[in-house]
Order: sequence, then C-alpha cells, then structure tokens
Amino acid sequence: MTRLIVTTDSSTAGGIQRAGVADLVIAIEHRLVWGPLPSDAELEAFFAPRTTQPHGLHWLDDTPSWRLEESGMTGRGLIELMAECESVELWPGPEPNAQLILLWLLDRCGGERAAVSKLAIRHLDIALGGIDPERFAKLNPPAARPTADHLALAGRAWQAYRALTPQAWFDLLKADLSLLPQFEPCAVDLLEELPNVTTGLGATETRILELIAPGGVLPFDVFPGHQKPNERRVFDYWEVGALLDGLARCPVPAVSGLDEGPFSLDMHDDVLRHARYKQSRCRLQIWERRCWQARRISTAIIRFPAGGVERFSPANGSGAGIAKSGC
Repeated sequence: MTRLIVTTDSSTAGGIQRAGVADLVIAIEHRLVWGPLPSDAELEAFFAPRTTQPHGLHWLDDTPSWRLEESGMTGRGLIELMAECESVELWPGPEPNAQLILLWLLDRCGGERAAVSKLAIRHLDIALGGIDPERFAKLNPPAARPTADHLALAGRAWQAYRALTPQAWFDLLKADLSLLPQFEPCAVDLLEELPNVTTGLGATETRILELIAPGGVLPFDVFPGHQKPNERRVFDYWEVGALLDGLARCPVPAVSGLDEGPFSLDMHDDVLRHARYKQSRCRLQIWERRCWQARRISTAIIRFPAGGVERFSPANGSGAGIAKSGC
C-alpha cells in the first residue's frame, strides 16, 4: 500500500521521511501571501506533469531532486501520482500560507472524484520539523475525510483569495468555517495585512514599528519567531526582512539606523555586511512625517489582485500581493 503525504513545510516533510511514516513525501512551499499569484495558466500547470514550467512553478520544486529520483516521482503530476497511491494525506500547517496551499489543493482535487476518495486531511497545530524521528513515528494527527462541503468551502475561499477586491474574502467571515478549523484565523490574519486606512501600513509593518519605538533595537529583535515579541505569522523570514527594508529605505523612512541592505541572499553571504546588519540599532524617524507619507500611499491602493492589495511601492515598483512593502 503506497501512502503519499503532502505537507506545506520542507522540515516537516524531512521529519516524516526520516521517521518512515509514509512511502512518498512531498512539500509544497510556494509563497501565496507575497507578491502576485501565478497567472491562471501557471496555476493550471502547477500540479500538471512537468513540461516547460519555470522552476518555482511546479508542485515538486520544493522537494529535493534526490528524493524525487529515488521515489520515481520526477516530473509527475499530482492527479497522476494520486491515482497510483492507495492513500493520500494532506498535512498543512496552521500558518496562513499553509492554509492557502490547502485551499488550492482541495480546489484542484475537487473535480477528481477518484482522487478525493483517497484524500485525508491532518491539520497540524505546530511546526514538526524539529521533532526526533521516534516521536514523529508515533505522531497521529486526527484525520478528516473531505466531503462535498469541505470542497465547496475550499473552492469558494480560493476563488475569494484570487478576486480583484478583498470583499469576497471578508464575506467568508460571515460563513461557518469550522470544516477547516485553522482557516478562520488565517483569513483574519491576511485581512489585517491590508493597508490601514489611516497609516497605509499592514499589521506586520505596524508591529515592527511598535517594537522599534523604544529605540536602539537590533533588526532581528523585530522578526517573528518562537518566544519572540512579534507574533505575526503571515510572512516568512525573507518577507519580513523586505518589509523592514521598505520601512527604512523609502523616500520618507519610518526607520533609521539600519546599516546594511537590501535584505538579500548576497547580503547574508557577505560576512561583514551581515554582521553590520545584525549590529544595526534601529529607531523611529519623526512619526508625523511618516504618517503624512503613509496617508499618501494609502490613496494609491489599486486593487486586490490574486490575493492581495496592489499598491505603489518605491522599493518594488508597483508591488502586488497582500502587504507588499510600500513606503
């Protein structure tokens, strides 16, 4: 019996693989909370067999090539592979991006009756990557078989996230979302990242400024993480770094004292630059000027394209995506 597990986190996938919990393990980590969503054609091709899809736009791209080769999965399509498995389990994390991937997967499988009949969803409350293999092998998150109601809710939510405005996404909060128990907090978190009507800032940007307000704050002290004061969970490490860059490097900065940037892989690979970044002491600029500038930005909101507000962003041009950093 071939058991396929699809996760939304590579470290979780690695833990499952080491524990021997499944025959095949795939991680899908494509970022849906940052930047524009793929086009309709790219979304359609994402789960199809590999042909000409660019790297990053195929469902197997986040799984190591050696694991794909060992398992004979290289270039396979999702529905094609599911047809060869006895059971398929989705293990999504609680983070908003993971929940969006769950919606996408359920929407994609919804029209495939044979595929749905093999599906089970196991919702994870915590990240599992650091758990030792022995404990992992004993792990047995409760499983739910997706019904027509699950699929209808997932399809409605996925279409709402892809809509041109956030109204349909907001309307989801009026519905019963209990079939997807981790989805409602995700929906609220994403709405909170839309630009505030007064400041033009999303919730993560606002929290960063609150933490910098005392002055002399190290950059990584404002990043989210385990037992850290920033408990926002929408954006990952690189995205939060880009948000802080935007707050520090826009025409009228909200933050001063960030001595290195941009927050890129090149900066991390340069030992001296990375050290300067880590030793920076961040503080707020004059708040009145920042608020004035932010109010100007809030008028530049254009639409809610493919899951996010598109708005003017000096650092990124016309940035798209929920809370694409803008100053």
